[in-house]
Amino acid sequence: MILIKNIKIVGNKSLTNIYIANDKILDISEDDKKYPVDCIYDGKEMIVIPGLIDQHIHITGGGGEGGFNTKVPEISLSKLIEAGITTVVGLLGTDSETRSVENLVAKSLALTKEGIKTYSLTGSYAYPSPTITGSIKKDIIFIDQLIGVKIAVNDHRDSSLDYKELQRIGADARVAGMISGKSGHVTIHMGGGKFNFKLIDDALKYSNLPTSVFRPTHVNRDPSLFEDALDFAKRGGYIDLTSGMGKDYLNDAYAYKKAKDKGVLEKITYSSDGYGSWSTYDDDGNLLDIGYTPVNTGIIAIKEIVKSGEKLKEAIKPFTINVAKALKLDREVGKIKKDYKANLLLLDENLDINTVISNGLFMMKDKKIVRKGTYE
Repeated sequence: MILIKNIKIVGNKSLTNIYIANDKILDISEDDKKYPVDCIYDGKEMIVIPGLIDQHIHITGGGGEGGFNTKVPEISLSKLIEAGITTVVGLLGTDSETRSVENLVAKSLALTKEGIKTYSLTGSYAYPSPTITGSIKKDIIFIDQLIGVKIAVNDHRDSSLDYKELQRIGADARVAGMISGKSGHVTIHMGGGKFNFKLIDDALKYSNLPTSVFRPTHVNRDPSLFEDALDFAKRGGYIDLTSGMGKDYLNDAYAYKKAKDKGVLEKITYSSDGYGSWSTYDDDGNLLDIGYTPVNTGIIAIKEIVKSGEKLKEAIKPFTINVAKALKLDREVGKIKKDYKANLLLLDENLDINTVISNGLFMMKDKKIVRKGTYE
């Protein structure tokens, strides 16, 4: 049993003690309790927030669009810890030929065993969707780590699917989620093409699918796409912003404010697109530049949102409880609450991450990694 003492839970002014037993929060109290504590850690009046939930990380690496030498390597455990991420959803991108859903699930299991709970999505940019069982439904229903499916639209690298094909993907994911009790959603990579939300709008208009089954991501890549995304959120859909992606008037703090002004804060989530590649092309589609995204953009975005005037308690929601609700994980993660998973970040006065606890284990203590991956 671990006692984290003398800390301030985000939104509270009084000092609090958090008791952790195994992987869960046993108790929260301002008073000392007589529990058989094995380890006591002095929080030194730091602020504690829930561990971040990142639903869009290329855990097996992204990239490869500039040749085999541009493939991004698999992510390491320490990179996630340093970023304060304690729950992960991994996925594929453009390349599902030299990478596979099988590889993705294996990496999910590895990271989970190392201390950070990791889920994944079947599918990729490609249509028909690559799967393990040959079926989106069966993948989601029978493979524990797989909770939804990935597809790409409005991008020169997508499979030019039509709205009926998107409907079928949505229907399969929806029913699989209902049967398995998982989120059963479709993460939709939104490219920078000329159609914005047209394919998604048509798929919903000519079907009985709920808006919530489709989860468009990278929606803050340009102003026009973002306006359509805000309208989609007003209609009840979740929209996922890529932290660190927006420039100038679409930076993370501005995008947050726009969502707040539109009254859709509960429907926005942020993710990093960590270890996914970014690339620029000329008018003929030739690759000009390529690189990959870090995973620490979430905590940076939170600090930017707070600096813009928002309270920390509210600023963290699109990185914690909103994501948990969208993924149907909100009964165990996303909050600091009794019987919830002990996934905690202790922040110093600058909101820098000092200590990370994941599933009741110290992963980083006093800004030093104490639990590394097997081959780090």
